[in-house]
Amino acid sequence: MPKYGDPKADFNEEKDRLLSLLNREENRDIILRLVGALAFNTKCKKFNYLQKDLGREFTDIDFASYRKQSSRVKQFLTDCGYKEDVEVNNLFGTSRLLFHDTINKRHVDVFLDELKFSHTINLRGRLEQDPITIPLAELFLEKMQIAKINEKDLIDTIMLLREYDFGETDNDEINKNIILNYLTKDWGFWKTVVDNLNILKNFLNKYPQLTDEDKSIVSKRIDYILEEIEKAPKSLKWKMRSKIGTKMKWYQEVDELGV
Repeated sequence: MPKYGDPKADFNEEKDRLLSLLNREENRDIILRLVGALAFNTKCKKFNYLQKDLGREFTDIDFASYRKQSSRVKQFLTDCGYKEDVEVNNLFGTSRLLFHDTINKRHVDVFLDELKFSHTINLRGRLEQDPITIPLAELFLEKMQIAKINEKDLIDTIMLLREYDFGETDNDEINKNIILNYLTKDWGFWKTVVDNLNILKNFLNKYPQLTDEDKSIVSKRIDYILEEIEKAPKSLKWKMRSKIGTKMKWYQEVDELGV
């Protein structure tokens, strides 16, 4: 039997179990932060009901950590009842770790040092900003950087923008400076995020579950960050890449682990 018992069937109960175990004295040196849908659910305490109301389902549990902590992460998740996917971890272990919950037929992904999907989000030095999840700015970018965005990612972002406004710190606001640092240097990243914000704004009217106040607040926050992105000075590299435009692919294809 694993040291800390077996994973629980309910996603939120299992998330709470893992967070509680991470808070134990023997595990407090492990930097393991939630990403993905459960991170949004956890941070949006007031409006997390929107995920359920809008039909957003949980499929797995995702974390972020540092590569230098890979051994500790492997031991911790094994102690928590997860089976390490040795084959996948041998292939991708410098950037990503995979573990299976064989009881409940789901898995845990652990992203190391960065989130690398359509674009790359550097997490080095950022995971200490919040004790439970990656910072709000990175949560926002995690969804808005997806070149082929889908409904579940839009729902998560609607909820985030309903709960939090933009600001200039990581303290209960979405740090716009982190966002602008990416988007003023990388035209491709800029294009994907701007396109997705416009998609998101048009998407608001799809949901009768959203109140007029919900739609108004989210829409205003979208308009605000679009204005901030537009007026922020762009780098020479950004300007040179913008001249090429969409004649060359501006995003990375997402690698799949077959899970």
